[in-house]
Amino acid sequence: MLFFDEQGRAAGLSSFYNVTTDIAIFATGVLRRLLDGIRRIFPNFLKLRMLECGTPITITSPPFVRRADIDDADIVAALHEVLMRVARQEGQLFIVVRDFEPESFALETDFRRHGYHWIGSLPNTYIENTWNSPDAYLGAMRSYFRSKLKKHLRRNVEAGVTHLLVEDFDELATTLHQQWMVVHENAKEFQREVLTPAFYRQFARIMGSRSKVLLFYRHGELTGHALLMVDGDMLRWLYVGRDIAANDNLYLYIAQKVVETAIDLGVRRLEMGLTTYPIKQDLGAEVIPIRVAVRARWGLINPFVGLGYNLLNEVPAPAPREIFKTATGAAA
Repeated sequence: MLFFDEQGRAAGLSSFYNVTTDIAIFATGVLRRLLDGIRRIFPNFLKLRMLECGTPITITSPPFVRRADIDDADIVAALHEVLMRVARQEGQLFIVVRDFEPESFALETDFRRHGYHWIGSLPNTYIENTWNSPDAYLGAMRSYFRSKLKKHLRRNVEAGVTHLLVEDFDELATTLHQQWMVVHENAKEFQREVLTPAFYRQFARIMGSRSKVLLFYRHGELTGHALLMVDGDMLRWLYVGRDIAANDNLYLYIAQKVVETAIDLGVRRLEMGLTTYPIKQDLGAEVIPIRVAVRARWGLINPFVGLGYNLLNEVPAPAPREIFKTATGAAA
């Protein structure tokens, strides 16, 4: 959606879409086991179709852009009006506005003014790139984490694993989609809408040189991939795919090669995304909290939305790890 000021000039931009979301996605313990039991009979229990504002394939904070002379409060008010109107038209009960990282937490007041609840979501992970080479990155690590990483990399080399970075991958769209489906169908922490081969095909064609994929081979056979996007001075790791679901060393190899790619491309920052926090932290990623704004369209229900969400969910909050010899991990 595009917002205009009183003179008819573009003032801001955001996007929204319908999505099916598990409202108990972060349930733990007894509640998780109970939900798993219920979903063996009713697979869609507590999975609701809702209106979501943000970007569907990556995280942007805040979920809108505006002209420098436009107040955040004015954009939030206009955004709320549009979302409520569309939710009424399409019969959606819940509205979610995502994502807000710490630099956008000040927007909480503006959203609460319109009845939104400010709740926790899965945290994001980033690595600040301060190295001029992959060797400098390894050298900046504390010896324990460096030796641990080298051990796993050695196992992949011994297993015949290699990789290749490419930009033109639209002809591989069907294969990459099949690999992504393997990961999606076996995801335990987080699931979103199902991608299609057309997504991979159009992503490669439309994004051009900003779209990249790391292809991983085992003894010459394509076994996995990591889909990447260059976003200014940031490299975003969007998706991962595999030919089979297996508990082996390949994912760590994939993650480490994503880090190497960011260093080789010379980007300032690498976004490594949600979930699999222990592996990403071992590679030096910092865990960054995320908040989302949620409200119900019906006024009678809305006061209980925040309480209900917090009762159903326990958002993970991984403790920081000291991976590098110095606080910044900077190379000498």
